[in-house]
Amino acid sequence: MGQNKKAAVFMMESSGKLLRMVAPLTESGHAPLGEENAEIHYLGQFIPLHYHHNMLMNEHRMSAFKAAIDYAVFEGARVLELGGGTGVLSCLAASKASKVWCVEFNLELVVESRRLLALNRDGHKVEVIHADAFEYLPPEPVDVVICEMIHTAMLREKQVEVIEAFKQRYRQQFGEQQPALIPEAVIMAVQPVQQVYDFFGFHAPIIQFQQPQVIQAGTTELAAPMVYSILDLSQPTARKIQWEGTFMLEADGMVNALRFITKNILAVVPEQASTIDWLIDYLVLPLNIPVKARAGDKLKVAFCYHAGGSLRSLEKNMSATLVVAAI
Repeated sequence: MGQNKKAAVFMMESSGKLLRMVAPLTESGHAPLGEENAEIHYLGQFIPLHYHHNMLMNEHRMSAFKAAIDYAVFEGARVLELGGGTGVLSCLAASKASKVWCVEFNLELVVESRRLLALNRDGHKVEVIHADAFEYLPPEPVDVVICEMIHTAMLREKQVEVIEAFKQRYRQQFGEQQPALIPEAVIMAVQPVQQVYDFFGFHAPIIQFQQPQVIQAGTTELAAPMVYSILDLSQPTARKIQWEGTFMLEADGMVNALRFITKNILAVVPEQASTIDWLIDYLVLPLNIPVKARAGDKLKVAFCYHAGGSLRSLEKNMSATLVVAAI
């Protein structure tokens, strides 16, 4: 390959289509591996099988989805799951549903979900389909659609794109009546923090994930979180997320990171005036230019990214600046 053609072309066949992604080569002549070229995985960041097994052990996630499915899926319902993974959510739905179509693009997961479903009482009601979630339609109308392609701040995975594409296809095939969605909506907030980046004397401003609702010894909250986006997935949802807001700082410190908080509204329960929620791990992204501030200062925060984009795509497009300093 010539010097003026230092590019690698990745090709992947998907439902009869040939997708081409181009990435620059490294000095050694190989395409770099990293999240920036994760688009070659098509539906987002590739998630290995053992990670799906770990998700089964996440009690908070599993209990929230079980409650939402128990609420939304009625006896005899027809259910579609997009991105079925191990098939666990489809199996939960099958306890009431008459039929569940479970769509999975990763062949390894197709094999695994069929193996696990065969071990469960209601597994026979789930049909695992090796197909592209961007293109699949069930053979008949469904009552509920489950889709858990979700990451903090709606990054990395393709939830928004998949749901938008599905709604358009479904409307064209079956009319305007749309099925219920799980989750129904997403609420996202951001918070300026001072984050410790000392690792046994090694200074490393790195991306971190934090378990929600747990005191983080290395994190100082400098202001309360502020909601920057609410996505109602039943309505047209744009991928681009852009926000600018001002915080009144409540403590002295070095604003060296932004913490992103994502709450998924899995189901709205109007008769109880409540919701069934799933709060994902917090995402802490270091700022390129930290800001030394005092309590009472006003801090302007701005960022822009696309749902489904890489973590770095948000990290490199966020900023924090003082607009008013405390006297």
